[in-house]
Amino acid sequence: MSSKQNQTGSPDGGLVLEKEPKTKKPTLYRVLMLNDDYTPMEFVVMVLQRFFGHDLESAQKIMLHVHQRGIGVCGIYAYEIAEAKVNQVTQFARQNEHPLQLQLEQE
Repeated sequence: MSSKQNQTGSPDGGLVLEKEPKTKKPTLYRVLMLNDDYTPMEFVVMVLQRFFGHDLESAQKIMLHVHQRGIGVCGIYAYEIAEAKVNQVTQFARQNEHPLQLQLEQE
């Protein structure tokens, strides 16, 4: 047989299989909420429910954690989603005249 490919598509006569593309898992980011002395606790709970999908109980736990420790995790997302949530919450807080601050931290 010549060195040209045979009917199976491979020079050595073996079957050529396409490799499955490996999808890389996106890098995840924590959305962190920082404590301040001005944003009402009720507003923080509402933000955690509205923008991060927490139920009342978990939102209250996160709010108390932020209040007592100075920082807390709102959620963990791919970068684009985390960034969008930070922007949405920051804009919403400013519209309601609250200095609430969020930041991102790579997981």
